[in-house]
Amino acid sequence: MGKLSDNILTALQERILVLDGAMGTLIQKRALKEQDFASGVFKNWIVPLKGNYDILNITRPDVIADIHQQYIDAGADIITTNTFNSNRISQSDYRCEKFAHQLAYEGATIAKDVAGKCSERKVWVAGSVGSMNKSLTMDAFGEGADFTLFADAYYEQVKALMEGGVDLLLLETCYDALNCKASLHAINQLEKEKETMVPVMVSVTVNNRSGRTFTGQTLEEIYASIQHYPILSFGVNCSFGVANMRPIIERIASQIPKYISFYPNAGLPNALGEYHDTPDFIASHIKSMAKDGLLNIVGGCCGTTPQHIQKIAQSIKSLPPHTPSNGSLGNFWE
Repeated sequence: MGKLSDNILTALQERILVLDGAMGTLIQKRALKEQDFASGVFKNWIVPLKGNYDILNITRPDVIADIHQQYIDAGADIITTNTFNSNRISQSDYRCEKFAHQLAYEGATIAKDVAGKCSERKVWVAGSVGSMNKSLTMDAFGEGADFTLFADAYYEQVKALMEGGVDLLLLETCYDALNCKASLHAINQLEKEKETMVPVMVSVTVNNRSGRTFTGQTLEEIYASIQHYPILSFGVNCSFGVANMRPIIERIASQIPKYISFYPNAGLPNALGEYHDTPDFIASHIKSMAKDGLLNIVGGCCGTTPQHIQKIAQSIKSLPPHTPSNGSLGNFWE
């Protein structure tokens, strides 16, 4: 193949890229205490902070950096920042709204620092932008959601991620088209202000084999609502495990003219919150899809570990990437 390109657009035409695995799963394995979260400026915080993993970007950056390194060592081409909830709306649950910008910025700089130390190959950093803990579509239930409020929160988060140097943005676990549109609106505003473009991945989570999200929207409906924005890739993460996901990935491959990402959970959690899909099991299913030319970016979501990512990376090595259904391999902003 020759020298692998450092340009992600070129790389996507050359090979299947490997995304990292779960951040929360590895944090949980650390058995951190409340003091790991509520230290420094957060000491004696008004509410318990344990479980607010984004806070660790400030209080335990060493933990986050080590997790990034584990995934790079496992073969990840793209690592995602620990910033899924680094926005004012999600952080309001912990009374940490005013730290949203800092959490996103620190999350980006930690990941960029680790990625930059990899001398063997290029490692890209994707700024993780979560789906919010409230839904614009379901606002009829009185959640107090507002498009402008959401867009402003996303603006602050994405601005911090860009200032921290991320290479691309990952809108992940999307379950509501309106939430997704609010984030893309904020990104578009920032791009105009900064006179630049940033590659954007959109990844949806579905609840069942019909391919519908929690808000009842289909993958096709979500894509139709955002297709005006020039995203880099469209795909699925989280959801209900790898074993029954192939038909959904085939639908995306045949109908949506974008690069395809897929990073499933390690199965569905049991009553104790444990996941049971092994690295070999997930890798075998992803390899089968990759062999049929369905995938461009692969990795793991909840319950996956560096062992899963290592097996996935080995399984898709040398397999050809998916060619978007319209045959276009041009710039992502076309």
